Amino acid sequence: MATKASDRSASYQILLVLLLSLNFGIVFFDRNSLNFLMPFVKPELGLTNEQVGIFQSALSLTWALAAFGIGRLSDRTGNRKLLLVLATLIFSVCSFLTGIAQGFALLLGARLLMGAAEGGVMPISHAMVASEVSPERRGLAQGIAQNFGSNLLGSFVAPVLLVSFAAAYGWRNAFYLAGIPGLISAGLIWFLIREPAAPPPVADPAAAKESPWSVLRERNVLLCCAMSVIMVSYLVTCWVFMPLYLTEVRGYSPSTMQWLMGTLGISATIGSFAISGLSDRIGRRPVMIAMPFIGAILPLGAMFFTGSPWLLAGIFFIGWGLNGIFPLFMATVPSESVDLRRTATALGFCMGSGEVLGGVLAPWISGRMADATSLAAPLWIMLGLTLLAGFVAMGLRETAPRIVARRSAALREALA
Repeated sequence: MATKASDRSASYQILLVLLLSLNFGIVFFDRNSLNFLMPFVKPELGLTNEQVGIFQSALSLTWALAAFGIGRLSDRTGNRKLLLVLATLIFSVCSFLTGIAQGFALLLGARLLMGAAEGGVMPISHAMVASEVSPERRGLAQGIAQNFGSNLLGSFVAPVLLVSFAAAYGWRNAFYLAGIPGLISAGLIWFLIREPAAPPPVADPAAAKESPWSVLRERNVLLCCAMSVIMVSYLVTCWVFMPLYLTEVRGYSPSTMQWLMGTLGISATIGSFAISGLSDRIGRRPVMIAMPFIGAILPLGAMFFTGSPWLLAGIFFIGWGLNGIFPLFMATVPSESVDLRRTATALGFCMGSGEVLGGVLAPWISGRMADATSLAAPLWIMLGLTLLAGFVAMGLRETAPRIVARRSAALREALA
């Protein structure tokens, strides 16, 4: 029987967050596997760069649709654990389907289905954390659930493990390997996690009838949606085309490429906490302005740095630190900019807009540009996106509680 968060022990809350973080990490492990293995897949299946981009666009499209649809279904039915387990099993099966694909069509179908399964995982996970974890620990818990596992497993372990395995045993066997952790995770969730409490009914009938689009009248929410589109475009373009650029243009071996890409995972894991923590101290706005400009060194370094791969890894580490602002524009700033009854709606717009527009369009456009010119085109696009994000962030209104309180106190003293 479902119970309230206050009835859950601290040990159970820790277990829940760790399992959800592990599960979402496996989601990104499977999502990114094709990108890291593309140097093996592309020549065997005779794919064009545009087709490479379409795979990511297709997954992003069904991911975004599922994020809205499955999240809403879990609210209505209350069967969150069951839906989460089913989604985990389905995206794991899709990894096996990717491994048996003999051409573009079957590979595309597997990615479409994988996106549909994976898209609902994070909304359900956030809902479970919100209802099961004590309010005083909820922010940290949601940060760990979304950022730690996904960056560690999806951006670090995936390239290091899968590329090595593919080089030794073939890329198809690497996809079979990638599907196994999800099956284990689904079993752990089924046996160790209890069904959370059903969501409470809407207390204010007038609030329930309010148009969800009204949150876009808040400037910060609108700008965070724009930031989401820009930065998700940057993210998926790097995932899809950086491994190909490093191997085909720069001439790095797959083993060197895997460690360079793995550096991104380490950077994102650290940045997800360090950058958000810095924003608590100095403000959200300056961090969100500075990090995209700093991130410009990553595509520039990939194209023009000719020194040691170890130094290039350092450039990758620093440049990819801009991932630390993702929780800020997807959750923190929007939630601090609207009243509580509209928080979920604001977060839905900020998360969904990035996946629908950035995740779907950017890989396809980058692929077409790469076919028309060269594989350097996606990296020039990445550079432009980082600069654009920095300028967009200049329009944000500061929301960090410590900074807002300090400014209010200073204003009161000036008027006294």
